[in-house]
Formats: sequence, C-alpha cells, structure tokens
Amino acid sequence: MAPGTIALTTKVESASPYQLEKSQTLKASGALLKHIKSEAKRKEAESGTKNLLAASDDSSEEAGPSAHEPVWLVLTTKKHVVDKKRLKPGKIPLPHSLNGAVTSTICLITADPQRPFKDTIAHPSFPTALSPRITRVIGISKLKARYKTFETRRQLLDEHDVFLADDRVVTLLPKLLGKIFYRGSKRPIPVSLEPYKQKDSAGKRSAAPKNPDTKSIAPPTQVAREIERTLSCAQVHLSPAATTSVRVGLANFSPEQVAENVEAVVNGMVEKFVTKGWRNIRAIHIKGPNTMALPVWLADELWTDEGDILEDEEAKEAIELASQKNRKRKGREGEEEGLSKNKKAKKLEDSELTKEMAERKEKLRQQKREAREQVDGGVMVEKEEHVRDEETGTLKVKTRKVKTRQVKAITAS
Repeated sequence: MAPGTIALTTKVESASPYQLEKSQTLKASGALLKHIKSEAKRKEAESGTKNLLAASDDSSEEAGPSAHEPVWLVLTTKKHVVDKKRLKPGKIPLPHSLNGAVTSTICLITADPQRPFKDTIAHPSFPTALSPRITRVIGISKLKARYKTFETRRQLLDEHDVFLADDRVVTLLPKLLGKIFYRGSKRPIPVSLEPYKQKDSAGKRSAAPKNPDTKSIAPPTQVAREIERTLSCAQVHLSPAATTSVRVGLANFSPEQVAENVEAVVNGMVEKFVTKGWRNIRAIHIKGPNTMALPVWLADELWTDEGDILEDEEAKEAIELASQKNRKRKGREGEEEGLSKNKKAKKLEDSELTKEMAERKEKLRQQKREAREQVDGGVMVEKEEHVRDEETGTLKVKTRKVKTRQVKAITAS
C-alpha cells in the first residue's frame, strides 16, 4: 500500500469482523458534495441563465435545485438480501432527517373514512409545529375516484413534497398512483396510524376490538409521534438483487452530516436486513444522481462462507454439470427450431398447393367460357313479321333484330 493512503477495509477485534473507516467516509462525503455543487455552478454558467431560486446573498450555495439533489448509499452484497420484492420499505432512524424542512408540505393518504384522521390532526393536542405541514388528508376511495388520469396524478405529485400513507393501505397505492410516484424519491412512505396494543394482566399485548365499518385510529399524540419518527427515517426498499440503494442525504448537507447518516444506515442494514452481517457485504459506495460512485468500504473476500469455495475436483464437476445443462438447453432449442422450421415448410407447401388449385380452377373457367362462346356464336339480323291490327283488321309489317345461332366448325390442327 502506498504511503499516505487509507485502507478501505478495516478489521477489528469486536464481534463484527469489519467496520467503516470514519475518515474515509468523511473524505468521500466531502468530495461528492463538492463535485455536485461545482457541477451545478458549471451548468448554470454554460446555460447563461441566472438561477432564480438561489438566494442573493452568500448562502446561494445552499439554495437552488442542486440543494435538493439526493445523496445515495449503494450497498453491494455477495448474496441476495431477500427472495422477493417487498412493497413495504424498511426504516432506519437517521441522525439528520431528510424531510425536516419546516417549509415542506405533506400529503397523508389514509384508510376510509378520512374524516376521523382529519379530526385527529385538527385536535388541540396535535403538535402545532407539525399540523400546518400536513396540507392534505385524503382517503383511499377519494384517491381512486379523483386521480384516475395521468395529468391529475402528476399534479398531485407536484403539489406536495412528502407523501405518507397508512400502512394498512400502502400496498394498494402502486395500482392507484401509477409508476410516476414510484420512479423518483416521492414514493409514499408507510406510517402506522393504529393505536398501540394494550397489555393484559399477563403482560401480553392484545389488539383492540375491530369495527368492520371504520378503521381504528391512534390518539393525536401517538399519530404525531409516528409521523415525526417516519420523517426522520431512511427508507430501505428491498428486492431480490445484490445491490440496494438508500437515500442518506441532500446536497445542502455538510460532509459530517452525510457521514453520520451513512454510518447509521450501514449499521442498520447490517443489523436488520443483511443476512450474516458484514460477511455478506461486498462493497459500500456513495453517489449523486449523475455522478460516479465513490468507494467507502470494500471487502477482502468475494464469498460468504468457506463452503462457497469449491475444490478443483468439485469445480470440475460443477463446470461439467453446467455444460451438460447448457447442451440440453441448446438441444431443446434446436428441436424447437426444427419444429418451427417444419411448421413453416408445411405452411409454405400448403400455400403453394392452394395457389396451384386456384390457378387450375381459373384455367377451367376460361376453357368453359371459350367453349360457350363457340357454341353460342352468331350474328344479329333483322326479321320481318306480319301483324294484324285488332282495331282496323289490316295487316302491318314489323321488323325486329334476332341473333342467329351458328355453330363454328372446329378444325383439328
């Protein structure tokens, strides 16, 4: 290793075989934030237009569209974290919230009916610092009735900064809201609005009796506490893949804030979601929306267990088995291709036979037409007829045209 460099993999004597190097995380965070801000200034200078959203004082670096660009943590594992995609994201508390701005607006999507939830937010015991931020409360039935078109959904997306959804209906939203809500950073965040389960005499929590007509709702203080906790958490969307991306910061954060959020998310991922912990992590990077990924941590081993390493004979057997499966697959593909070719050839033969039969029928019709013309051939002649007038009794001569029937002689050649 060259002098003056920092190792990206650090072994410790604790229960965890590895841990993040704080200096490396801080260094990568500072370099990434600096690059994002410099790129924003360069694009603004090249375009020749002034950023109207930026402030006029020295704090203009922390304003404008670049301040809202997200910083992503990309965690690569050696094996898949989950077997199937989960609609409900996991939550990891952050020391520095991504949705803590007092000017941000919140849309709360609730179960039916929506009136009890509106009354809860308007209750005097609900925190006055949070209630003005919740600008809309809409039930699932009204959401389905009002926002059917793409234009109305896009308008709803632009009107609010954060979307919260009751976790009892969050799995219904992808079909109702469409892909426009789920391809960016404004996808609905599930929040628990149910009352806490009460403990019985034995110390076990039992659910409150359910009313089939209405959904139970927690007290105002509990709802506010759950919303604030959800806003201060990072959302982890898990899918059957070896790479997971988590939003850990914004471009207007300081490097220390980004580094602390990165450390919190990595520890939460290792403890809650990544099976076998650090042994299953391959690499950790941070990046912006349009930047290269900067390495924060890299693993020494490319496998999780020693059992994943095959000996020479086992490796040969595995390669041979894979080649046999490949040959069988190619054989099946060849058979299917041969069958498809036979079908095409048969179809071509049938089309040619149909065409030949049509030509023969047309030829027979032509021959019949020619024979009929030869038999029915003749000339038009005028024929005189004597007709007696009934009134006067005299004879009159009338002429009419008549076609004579003649048979043409067919001479043999």
